[in-house]
Amino acid sequence: MKKKNIYSILMIALVFVGGVGLKLCKHQDGGATQNGKVGMETDEKRDMCTDGEGEKQPDEKNVGGQERTTQERIIVEDTDYENIDNTQYGWWFKRNDAHEQSGCQEDFDIREFDAYYTVPVSQKVMYLTFDCGYENGFTPDMLDVLKKEKAPAAFFVTQTFIRDNIDLVKRMKEEGHLVCNHTVRHPSMPQKSVEEQKQEILECEKYMLEATGYEMDLFFRPPKGEYSKRTLQIAKDLGYKTIFWSMAYLDYDVNNQPSREHVVEHFKKYYHPGAIPLLHNVSKANHDALEEVIHNLKKEGYAFHSLYDIE
Repeated sequence: MKKKNIYSILMIALVFVGGVGLKLCKHQDGGATQNGKVGMETDEKRDMCTDGEGEKQPDEKNVGGQERTTQERIIVEDTDYENIDNTQYGWWFKRNDAHEQSGCQEDFDIREFDAYYTVPVSQKVMYLTFDCGYENGFTPDMLDVLKKEKAPAAFFVTQTFIRDNIDLVKRMKEEGHLVCNHTVRHPSMPQKSVEEQKQEILECEKYMLEATGYEMDLFFRPPKGEYSKRTLQIAKDLGYKTIFWSMAYLDYDVNNQPSREHVVEHFKKYYHPGAIPLLHNVSKANHDALEEVIHNLKKEGYAFHSLYDIE
């Protein structure tokens, strides 16, 4: 395969940029449980979108006290995508109340495509992730809690979220969080052409740098949890790791929120080493429960780390 280093991304972005409009939209990732399987789906809302352990003293701006780990970016340009299966799957996992790793979809090994739903560690570590399609007034308070508790998180943002919340996105980066790619328009990626999928990822990344001055962290979450082998390969070829989740609950519907107590009890029941919970920043229940959830996990010996732990 022909490979290029990180500097090639500017040229690649220019190829795919064009005609990408900024549309005001809301997105939500929802969920349904059947026979212990939890799948995440999305209701259309507006426009086109539907969805330590160490002793080191933390840096003042780094909520986790961890140094950001960078990885060499390799771009692959000559993959024959027509020969890669584009069967669409919806992410699901099996909850485990014995505090062991959740099970997950069994169609194929997603790690082949640099995709993960847990971080492969045995230590008591959790990786908080938030999907951000629009702002509902709760994110600043959540950032306050994360800073107070020195708990880093990964925020998967759409281009619209960046556009409408530039100062908030800058704050995320300044306080040591990851800001990751959730596409421009939040489409079902397997239903898009190869060029359209690349454009969704690269234009979001390009806009992040232009609007905030910060580079996007190279982690990708497929909108609606919909993916195929082809879409995972495209993300990998662009230098991204795809991140699914091993914990989730119905927090996406702002008009049908779980109780604060439900969120607290859910974490108590299903936490496990290397867990990647999916949270939504628009959720009042998440806003109200976050500090207690973090306190409870710390009492169980858990620390909160960055997705850069994935090697």
